[in-house]
Amino acid sequence: MDMGYEDLTPIQEETMSPILEGRDLLARAETGSGKTAACSIPLVQMIDPSLNAIQALILVPTRELALQYVDEVDRISRYTGVSPFAVFGGLSMEIQKAKLRDGVHVLVATPGRLIDLLYNTTSVDLSSVRTLVLDEADEMLKMGFVEDIDFILSCMIHSHQTLFFAATMPEEINRLVRSYLKDPVRVELNKEQLAPQSLAHHFQYMARQDRFHTLIDYLKNEKISQAIIFCNSRHKGEKLTKELEREFKSVGYIHGGLEQSRRTSLFERFRRKEITYLVATDLAGRGLDFSYVSHVINYDYPFDLVSYTHRTGRTGRMGRSGTAMTFVTDQELMGLKSLLKINRIDPVWRGRVPDLQKTRRPKEGVNRKHSFRRNVHRAVSGESQKARRSTTIGGEEWQRPLMKSA
Repeated sequence: MDMGYEDLTPIQEETMSPILEGRDLLARAETGSGKTAACSIPLVQMIDPSLNAIQALILVPTRELALQYVDEVDRISRYTGVSPFAVFGGLSMEIQKAKLRDGVHVLVATPGRLIDLLYNTTSVDLSSVRTLVLDEADEMLKMGFVEDIDFILSCMIHSHQTLFFAATMPEEINRLVRSYLKDPVRVELNKEQLAPQSLAHHFQYMARQDRFHTLIDYLKNEKISQAIIFCNSRHKGEKLTKELEREFKSVGYIHGGLEQSRRTSLFERFRRKEITYLVATDLAGRGLDFSYVSHVINYDYPFDLVSYTHRTGRTGRMGRSGTAMTFVTDQELMGLKSLLKINRIDPVWRGRVPDLQKTRRPKEGVNRKHSFRRNVHRAVSGESQKARRSTTIGGEEWQRPLMKSA
């Protein structure tokens, strides 16, 4: 009651009993449905505070989600003596090692930093872990952590419980489930519906050159408590932030290139409602819970359906109402047509309504041009992910992608 919990959400009703029974679990539910509490509450109940060892390991894709998760566990375990801690890149490894030596019951970690600690220290002992959790598992795979996850899971050779939580279910997750979960309980609350359902999906059709002026008009005339405005690149986000600061006082900008201290400061200011408009890259679309966000605005059209799900899930969380506004130009109409059909969205149009029934794919020449750009991008990304670094552990050589810790 101190935390404001009164009724269980559907995902909490379906998953808490199997977790307490020690069953492996694969849970799929829309973002913002209460997955964090669904996992954290039974985990805290299963911890033995008298045992000074890591008993629960929770893997998350980003630093911000790690901080959010450990804060949730800390509030739930306030009167229990359970000690949670988060490790992630961007902060001193020596400080993190010292805390781990001091005693941690619930360890929340990004995959890269956890492996760095496993390679370079004896402070992390996973032999007492009873429950391993992958939260936002689909996002971790999308971000290229699949080999890191495989490595961590393969290190857990003793008997333990494994829980997977995700908003979507790509094939790679099914492979991990077949490899590492034992007769899992499957909870799929959004199998037929990917988009968050506790929010209104608004769209505005416009010419590309009208995008900024349309945004200004929308922000000045809509009743907004707080808004996250998504851009597809840092460059666009930086440019938009400078333009918005000429019109509004309370503007912030968050992206993956900021130092951790700066990112944490921005998120805390946003949570305290000191920032009204937060411009963001997709960094902010991964599992974060902002209680007062009334609007999510896709200034740039999302790259894919999953990105739309995670972005718009920053509002309308835990059954609260919210609005997702997406700006659409001619170039995005085919993608929008698929989005509305697959996610079964009933769109609310602001202004002119395009005739999606007459929408056709671009001419062959134009299609080849865009396809060429996509293929070049994929080739470059593929080459970067093929880089490896090897380390010898226990006489064996282990290899994993050469990437920065999350």
